[in-house]
Amino acid sequence: DLLIKKVKALVGSKWSATARCWYVPDKPVYRELFSISAKVDLYEQADIAPVNQPAYTQYVAQLKLKAYSQNTIHTYTSEFAAYLKALKGVFVDKITPERLRSYFLYCLDILKLSENTVHSRLNAIKFYYEQVRHREKFFFDIPRPQRPEKLPKVLNDKEIKKIFDSTINLKHRMILKLTYGMGLRVSEVVKLKISDIDSSRMQVFIEAAKGKKDRYVNLPHSILEDLRKYYKEYRPVKYLFEGQNGGQYTVRSVQAVFKTAMKKARINKRIGVHGLRHSYATHLLEAGTEMSFIQSLLGHTDIKTTQIYAKGGRKEVQKVKSPLDRL
Repeated sequence: DLLIKKVKALVGSKWSATARCWYVPDKPVYRELFSISAKVDLYEQADIAPVNQPAYTQYVAQLKLKAYSQNTIHTYTSEFAAYLKALKGVFVDKITPERLRSYFLYCLDILKLSENTVHSRLNAIKFYYEQVRHREKFFFDIPRPQRPEKLPKVLNDKEIKKIFDSTINLKHRMILKLTYGMGLRVSEVVKLKISDIDSSRMQVFIEAAKGKKDRYVNLPHSILEDLRKYYKEYRPVKYLFEGQNGGQYTVRSVQAVFKTAMKKARINKRIGVHGLRHSYATHLLEAGTEMSFIQSLLGHTDIKTTQIYAKGGRKEVQKVKSPLDRL
């Protein structure tokens, strides 16, 4: 009875009248909570022709041997499975570069996949031929579709303050403040452990972030007092932010917190919680912070990824007056 009460209290839990049992979303946090092994996407094999099923199994094994993240493995296997299903009974190793070009044209013209999705599928298929089959020059003549160059969506200082002021719940406010105040990805926020906070050095350790890279970020001085107050009130055990039944807070919960805060603050911009990270980087740039420092704090491998903020967040550009204002 106690276990059932815990399951019913979990976010996303549902009762199945047919199976007469409770279900929860298949997430790493729930697998850890119930001591269930990590998800394997072998179910994708069901609709793949027998001739190509060994290739799929080898593909999954190679991704795991290279220690790719669960998110990358899920994305790559899904995209590769879609490719194998499209081949039907044609053996994947017999495909020529010309046939592949035709397939990607099919993805763009017939399936109407976005440029980003085609890039993702191309990377997944490229991994098979080059990393599993070791055909290094196989993709040499296959062009990539040009991706749309989108600027990051950001909030201004007043909007950020309104979001914080409209969030009464202390835990929720701390989550949003640390996300913005340290420029964190939502996946990094929920993984923060109490032991990661070093208040003496005013730094926070971000462990195994995107690309499995560790980094340190600066802990804002203005949040220290509220952070101590939060700890005394909520007494988290392992993770800085934990759910009602223990374990790390979920990404979906953080997204819901941000959405509620936006609604209460009456901000109508179409922007997600990742916009707090974009805003952090943009506001640092506007304050005169060197690009290389911002790159380090955000955990970007390539400076070009960081330079996207320079296209929309430079105050020098914003000060340029339109000729219309001179009439």
